[in-house]
Amino acid sequence: MTTGSTRLAGARWVFLLLLTVLLLAAVLLSLGVGSIAISGADVVDALFRYNPESYEQTVVRTLRVPRTAIGLGVGAALAVAGAAMQAATRNPLADPSILGINSGAAFGVAAAVYYGQLSRPLHYVWFAFAGGLAAAVLVYGIGSAGRGGPAPVRLALAGVIVSTLLSSWLTALLLLNQRTLDEVRFWLAGSLGGRDLNIFLSLLPFLAVGLVGTLLLGHQLNVLSMDEDTARALGMRTDLMRGLVAVLVVLLAGAAVAAAGPIGFVGLAVPHLVRVLTGPDYRWILAFCVVVGPLLLLGADILGRVVARPSEVQVGVVTALVGAPFLIGLARRHRVADL
Repeated sequence: MTTGSTRLAGARWVFLLLLTVLLLAAVLLSLGVGSIAISGADVVDALFRYNPESYEQTVVRTLRVPRTAIGLGVGAALAVAGAAMQAATRNPLADPSILGINSGAAFGVAAAVYYGQLSRPLHYVWFAFAGGLAAAVLVYGIGSAGRGGPAPVRLALAGVIVSTLLSSWLTALLLLNQRTLDEVRFWLAGSLGGRDLNIFLSLLPFLAVGLVGTLLLGHQLNVLSMDEDTARALGMRTDLMRGLVAVLVVLLAGAAVAAAGPIGFVGLAVPHLVRVLTGPDYRWILAFCVVVGPLLLLGADILGRVVARPSEVQVGVVTALVGAPFLIGLARRHRVADL
């Protein structure tokens, strides 16, 4: 290893450590900030010396700890899934929604509420996961049809078609039944609140498998992000690898959307932000996404709680307001960040 590469690796570790410290600070803010301001002492007591008679500590334990935990898991999952999708499709504008996962999960929840009369997030979270999985399988099947297998352009076009179809069906269900609209509109906005810790714990195995599996594929994603001929010349079975990445993305994005609703732009923006610090090496991009994804999502959630006190703005709305200009700027650039 040359002196230059050693210094670069050292700088990456320093940046990763600093971002981890910022993430810890965001966690503490997430536990203390809200419609009721809670002191740092009460936050620490709620975590380590819980007194059930203290209202402030009860708020931290029952409301803000689950909210923060879900933010950590969902942020990491969406960011890592977005980076993996951008490598697998060689499309700098790709994110988990390219597989129709968001639309599939949203339709699954609406259908469960409409036909099954479900009323609690813990009940319909599995329908969200199943809907996202089914949509991804359908998109991958359509994108793989014909000669050449699952080409990136075909996958993108199939994702647009399936997402548009599911969105129209979702709109029909919401218009047909007022109860369904009232029940799922808060979830459809994308929010970390209103969920208990059981939802996070039930989805944690999927998040863990997806994150660990994707992180282990950093080198393979570097090869897959090259042009098709180069990747095959290096001995990679690109179709098989792209299918494996798609499975991991479904696990990550499906679990994230099931827990928090369809939150946009995190999977798109975070990989581009971290490339400024890491360069094009996906081994580092994925590691930084695990930290920067939750940092961005918790920051957006905290901002949503502060700007509209004593009410709040859902985190999905905040990320959309911030992410839309980012997407416009990214699309208008003549040269997008190298994959």
